[in-house]
Amino acid sequence: MAEKPRLKLPKEAKKGDVIEIKTLMPHIMESGQRKDKDGKTIPRKIINKFTAEFNGKPVFSANLDPAIAANPYLQFSAKVEESGTFKFTWTDDDGSVISAEEKITVG
Repeated sequence: MAEKPRLKLPKEAKKGDVIEIKTLMPHIMESGQRKDKDGKTIPRKIINKFTAEFNGKPVFSANLDPAIAANPYLQFSAKVEESGTFKFTWTDDDGSVISAEEKITVG
């Protein structure tokens, strides 16, 4: 998991707005069920957990399974009452973690 995630959410919102958040993580999401050209099983390597927090409080999480396609795209909504920072975290089978943050100003 070396590539940078793509995030899309507004930079500004009004207090109480429900905003739409879109994330895309470039990742092969290998299920562990395919075989290589020599007939050997390709080891499983998937993102198995996604979390989103706003100002340190959880707003969304998902457990992902091998059936999820490569480059997992997640879209969800969150209500914002104050300015702050969204933190997104993707955890891979091998324990590696990729995080990204995005700020939003609420007026």
